[in-house]
Amino acid sequence: MNQALCAPLLTWFQQNQRDLPWRRDRDAYHVWLSEIMLQQTRVQAVIPYYERFLNICPTVRDLAALDEDRLLKLWEGLGYYSRARNLHRTARIICQEYGGTFPADYTALRALPGVGDYTAGAIGSIAFDLPVPAVDGNVLRVVSRLTADNRPIDEPKVKRALTETVRDLLPVSHSGDFNQALMELGATICPPSGTPRCGVCPVANLCEGYTQGIAATLPMKKAKKSRRIEARTVLLLRAAGKIGLRRRPKQGLLAGLWELPAYEGTLSPDAVRQRLADDGFSVAELLSLRPAKHIFTHVEWHMTGYEATLTALGNALTWVTPEQLRGAYALPSAFRPFLREWEDENGI
Repeated sequence: MNQALCAPLLTWFQQNQRDLPWRRDRDAYHVWLSEIMLQQTRVQAVIPYYERFLNICPTVRDLAALDEDRLLKLWEGLGYYSRARNLHRTARIICQEYGGTFPADYTALRALPGVGDYTAGAIGSIAFDLPVPAVDGNVLRVVSRLTADNRPIDEPKVKRALTETVRDLLPVSHSGDFNQALMELGATICPPSGTPRCGVCPVANLCEGYTQGIAATLPMKKAKKSRRIEARTVLLLRAAGKIGLRRRPKQGLLAGLWELPAYEGTLSPDAVRQRLADDGFSVAELLSLRPAKHIFTHVEWHMTGYEATLTALGNALTWVTPEQLRGAYALPSAFRPFLREWEDENGI
């Protein structure tokens, strides 16, 4: 299938690829930054973040020198904040060990923090034309349909097998374009939801899934485990024109990020007043906020919200103005629903 697949796929990609900012050159820093941002995040959501990052950190040295809190603020809203911290660690390694230039070596790339098989393959093939596969979810789906493979693609041994299939398909040159063409095909023609657009696919005549009439049923996946549900009571504490924040623990979910104070479980207004009193706060007014839900990979927060106006600032929290929240404090999107009215009130 190799020679027969490469030519039409590459021609289609050259003529139909989306105009994305990270495709306008093959700079390894740009490829790496975009690939980390794109992990579990939609393309349209990433574009403004990518452009903002490059405005503030045009080089890997600028990123390495950035203060971590500033970095996390730039990342605010993208989620999976460990990606941002790994960006920082990798940028410093690139500067300290490689003189500010990404290594043109798959093994060295793979050893960088936050860089897995796919990301190393993407950087290696796109930036340096190394003949290495870059297999993400789009590629797994496309290859499973091309080969009519009905094994679960989320099983490690199946993913390894499909990765080897891509390795065998790689052309001698233009490996980066070939990898991107497979990804683009999966994103636009052979998507994860809805019916595959086999009628306009450049390689439909080579696709076993299409020939057998089973493309729409592939890929197969194992049944997902249900998420753990946690009930939380989230507090927007206001005093003297400021709101109270606190740091989350350095380990675990949303490690080290800022959060609105919260109690475990679903508390009534009277229970919230009592808990705040026990914590040394005096409440002048307590209002209920609209409940919210936030989904993480393995856990789901069901949140009850309250806005409490306090008579004085407390020492247990960090109190910030609207301007400070806008410019310096990274607050995960899980807490944003409870800030909407306050942000509107303060023009944030």
